[in-house]
Amino acid sequence: MTQDPGENMDDGTRRELIGRLADEVGSVATAHPVRVAVDGRPAAGKTTLADELAAVLREQGREVIRASIDDFLLPVAQRHRRGEDSAEGCYHDSFDFDTLYRALLDPLGPGGDRRFHQVVYDRGTDTSIVQPVTTASADAVLLFDGVFLMRPELVQRWELRIFVSVAFEETLQRARTRDLAVYGSVERVERRFQSRYRPSQQLYFDTVRPLDHADVVVHNDDPQRPSWEIRPR
Repeated sequence: MTQDPGENMDDGTRRELIGRLADEVGSVATAHPVRVAVDGRPAAGKTTLADELAAVLREQGREVIRASIDDFLLPVAQRHRRGEDSAEGCYHDSFDFDTLYRALLDPLGPGGDRRFHQVVYDRGTDTSIVQPVTTASADAVLLFDGVFLMRPELVQRWELRIFVSVAFEETLQRARTRDLAVYGSVERVERRFQSRYRPSQQLYFDTVRPLDHADVVVHNDDPQRPSWEIRPR
């Protein structure tokens, strides 16, 4: 699964990283909202990074729309049709791309009317959500976190692509704590990662090579002392 992210690496504090990412967002010039992908393995720290970046951008006066791929899941019956622990099912059957395009990504993209839905699915109840339409400003920023965001169905819909890179063993260690309440035991967390999440990520890396598409690679094994590479766009 290893890919060479490049040679030019910066090391710094968490604050420095978030500042650099905010600068990268600010450098994107479009006539519509800037759509930013924050990709990475489960438990890599994508949501935390996106939330921290959102706070800085809001301090700078930008309108920020926060959303996640988990807000666009398909119902459980469709997600698990190949089996609850199926890696192929995780990659191929998890997300409602048509609704994601229609409700969020295309309205905020070129030629869109900026009228969007931020969330369409409630994971807790496994039901669709109908929210009022929101209209974004032309200089808004969408920070969208999730897995598999560089796949062919999505990669051209981002103006900025961030990949949060963490070794698998570190993500598993984090998940043992993070996901314990969801799965009920450390053993179930480990089984889920080993049978579903790790091989689905292997499939993703083998077929898509997400690091090849990233504009920024953040090495997040030590969140307080990250390193990163910013590539020319």
